[in-house]
Amino acid sequence: MSPADQGLPPWRLLLKQARLKEGHSPMGRWLQLASIGPDGSPRVRTLVFRGWWNHNSLELLTDGRSAKQQQLQRDPRVELCWLLPKAQSQFRLRGHRHNLDQGERMQRQTHHWLRLQPEARALWGWPPPGQELDSAGDWPTAIPDGTTMPDSFALLRLEITHVELLELRHSPHRRRCWGSEDGWQEVALNP
Repeated sequence: MSPADQGLPPWRLLLKQARLKEGHSPMGRWLQLASIGPDGSPRVRTLVFRGWWNHNSLELLTDGRSAKQQQLQRDPRVELCWLLPKAQSQFRLRGHRHNLDQGERMQRQTHHWLRLQPEARALWGWPPPGQELDSAGDWPTAIPDGTTMPDSFALLRLEITHVELLELRHSPHRRRCWGSEDGWQEVALNP
């Protein structure tokens, strides 16, 4: 265990090992975020993992004009599903959106904006997501370095309070969970 890994919840170490098996595959960074729509029904979409803030909070980027922003302001509860096919592991992380003060939010957003490749930044230059297609709209393929961060660039920091891991490589499958309320003690579950 590296010094950086000391003090991490056990599920974080297992997630790190599973992600390493994905190598450079983009699937190792894709996860599905479920939130609650205004009518109480679930909404699911795929986002890209951008990094850990602390031992149980992760950061994702989104378009501030998207419906998920309003959904998470109304009800901050979320669940993430992170399927790592090469590791044959599915992590389900439950928690809530963490509200940041203006200064910290801007500092973290700027940090992420500067780390993105120009092609990845292009998404925040497109017309608002979810609206009727504007085929004549501006669809940049890149936003160059040095460009001011647009108002639509938004950070989601999610604080994880419950984790389940389903390992599919065993027969029967292996399932376990951890919760922050009990100090991340592992509990074995029926698959």
